[in-house]
Amino acid sequence: MASIIRAADGQPGIPAGFPILLTDRMEIIEPAFAFLLELATIPGRSHSLETLRTYAEHLYDWFDSLEQSDLDWQAADEAMVAAYRNRMLEQPSAHTGRPYARSTINDRVRSVCRFYDWAHRRGWVTELSFHMIDVRITSGRKQSLLAHADARAMVTTANVLTVAEFERLPRPLRVDQLARLFAHLAMPYRLTAEWAIATGMRRMELCALTVAQLPETVGLDAADHPLIGLPLAITKGDRPRTVYPPIRLVDRTHWYVGEERAALVRRMHRTRSDYRSPSTLFLNRNGAAVTRAHLSAVFAAAFAAAELDGTLHWLRHTFAMTMLARLQALAVEKPEINPLKVLQVLLGHSSIHTTAIYLRCMELHPREIAESIEYLYGEVVPDAV
Repeated sequence: MASIIRAADGQPGIPAGFPILLTDRMEIIEPAFAFLLELATIPGRSHSLETLRTYAEHLYDWFDSLEQSDLDWQAADEAMVAAYRNRMLEQPSAHTGRPYARSTINDRVRSVCRFYDWAHRRGWVTELSFHMIDVRITSGRKQSLLAHADARAMVTTANVLTVAEFERLPRPLRVDQLARLFAHLAMPYRLTAEWAIATGMRRMELCALTVAQLPETVGLDAADHPLIGLPLAITKGDRPRTVYPPIRLVDRTHWYVGEERAALVRRMHRTRSDYRSPSTLFLNRNGAAVTRAHLSAVFAAAFAAAELDGTLHWLRHTFAMTMLARLQALAVEKPEINPLKVLQVLLGHSSIHTTAIYLRCMELHPREIAESIEYLYGEVVPDAV
């Protein structure tokens, strides 16, 4: 079975943490290594570590599928990629137990095709078997508030191996739904959920938070400083971003660090002489940093137990729609404020078109958003310490 290891610091020409794909015989998969190294190091083409991680995981899944079927990667054709795609359509994810989202399937297929396009240009394969088609976008495209700013071409290239995606607009969670979800989350995952809904942080950003990043609140009055700016060190695309957690949430987090987290660290020191406490804020019950995969699994279980449809990312959606409603109300008094632009910055979106989807969502869910406004910053995180 294929595997991924991370390069140690100090390897000449290889970034620390660089993903290296290995076969079941622990041999480096050379074409994948060369492809990822080019993405990581060549000026003008280098990508963030998070993007590199995504490509590595997609290629790992592809090469693992080939290895299990005893297939030669250089002999791959459209039929083989189609079979890989169909397997994801028919079988649930081995990690989550849930069906793959069509967007996830398409992302993996596109990564595989991009790898083979690169391999063909670099001479690793003699013939490229994947075909692209031109798709003409007609005036039937839904017009949005930002249609005048939409500079996308009327003809785009599509991959015939991808599957149709049906737009599923995000929706906010109601207050009663949030209460049910929180009831099925133990610490520190309950606290993680509070950070997600109060700041709109992504899974990777939550897992990367460190104890040292926590702002000090001593001497600050909640009435004068209801929110505290916290610059993030790790974000999607490595774009600089600051989030603004409520001071009461920061206070609860300091309590977690000084009480529950500290007790866990002491217990681990007693049971393991070689234990070293991670710098990350949130620790699992074994004293290790909470990983993205584990965080997703915990929230999948909590949503299921609460009999709710959703994932951790729905907390980010709830933050986004609630914040947009607050910003629009504020813009009535201060017209110089652009609510959508401010929200784009708060969410860390590279394009305002991505943020604009929340305008449509607000029209569909006004009651849920109105109910969530008080919850988001006040005062109503249930059973708050």
